Amino acid sequence: MTPITPRNILRHELIGLEVEVVDDSNPYNIGISGRVVDETRNTLLIDDGAKERRIAKEYATFRFRLPDGTLVEVEGAKLVGRPEDRVKRRIRRW
Repeated sequence: MTPITPRNILRHELIGLEVEVVDDSNPYNIGISGRVVDETRNTLLIDDGAKERRIAKEYATFRFRLPDGTLVEVEGAKLVGRPEDRVKRRIRRW
């Protein structure tokens, strides 16, 4: 399996990664951090140690910590879609 990098994060599995919400339309969600435990078409389920919180992808910006320690910020709107279909999607970079 290809290791996860900043270039391929949009086409990779997110479950198990450390994540922090750095921007959101709901100000109460900003700062939530923990491990991604589930992903649906429109949401990420984040376990913050105390409870699991469901965050809408479309309106948030996430900062993921990759296994090698690299931090990557991703606009949630680019993550919207079923996880299994995201692998097939073509991504325009420029």
